[in-house]
Amino acid sequence: MKRLTIFLVLTFGAASLFAQEDIPQYNPNSLNPIPRYEQLYKVKVWRQVRLDEKQNKGFFARSNEITKLILDAVNSGEIADIYMNDSLTTKKSKEAMQKDMLAAEGEKPDPWQPDNDYYANDPVDFNGVYYKAKVDNRGQNPETSPDSWVKDSSIGKGQFAQPFQLSQLTIVEDMIFDKRRSRLYYDIQSITLTWPADKGNPRGGDLDIMTIKYKDLVQVFRNHPDEAIWFNRYNTAENKNYEEAFLLRLFHGIIHKVENPDNSSIYEVYSGRPYSETVWAREWEEMRLMEKEHNLWEY
Repeated sequence: MKRLTIFLVLTFGAASLFAQEDIPQYNPNSLNPIPRYEQLYKVKVWRQVRLDEKQNKGFFARSNEITKLILDAVNSGEIADIYMNDSLTTKKSKEAMQKDMLAAEGEKPDPWQPDNDYYANDPVDFNGVYYKAKVDNRGQNPETSPDSWVKDSSIGKGQFAQPFQLSQLTIVEDMIFDKRRSRLYYDIQSITLTWPADKGNPRGGDLDIMTIKYKDLVQVFRNHPDEAIWFNRYNTAENKNYEEAFLLRLFHGIIHKVENPDNSSIYEVYSGRPYSETVWAREWEEMRLMEKEHNLWEY
């Protein structure tokens, strides 16, 4: 009986060791992953960053917006994978992304009529090809009158949201205290581009356009150092690459959610109560996390 007991203890002990070895120690979505066995404390935080705020304008300089760089990278295929949400499990097609960015449907022009008067910039459809009038004319065949008409492939196409309209980012990051180095790290996992309701969104509410892995985005920053520039309004000699700006946390983001069993945002927790309480709750959550960081430094 004693031998049987020892055998069972050794068997289950070995099985538990093998089971522990199967636990992933590194997060595949992390830029600089910290192994699980070195993590004393970890919590996931969602932050909403309004790029049109003064503190965040360095990421949103006119014609050099970070959202423009992201859209160019996605459209060119440099960022191959985009996702539906920050779970980073369900991919989203470029077609679906373009559909979400549609601001106004395109209108098909009327067919050309030889008896109609046309004025400069009037669009017409002639045998399935769209033309735009260069000058006022009447009875001028668009196909044989290059002085009066010009082909315009942009006619009939929809209008899409511009980079300066996608003025909100949602940053999902893990706050991890590394017990070996006794230091707190902010490990950004993903970034979601959002089209806010107050930026010409015809749907009447904030709309998430796409989510990308931050690790993929950092590679774009490194590949395009002349475009990925955080603009320093006070000293342009200190302009920085976006990667460095994120590392130095030169952005201001309001806490939207801290991971919890109900997966509820702060706004949902305070639903039905005055909005001012939600604002204060977000600030209180920021202070709570700051206090937690302070206490961890004593470790």
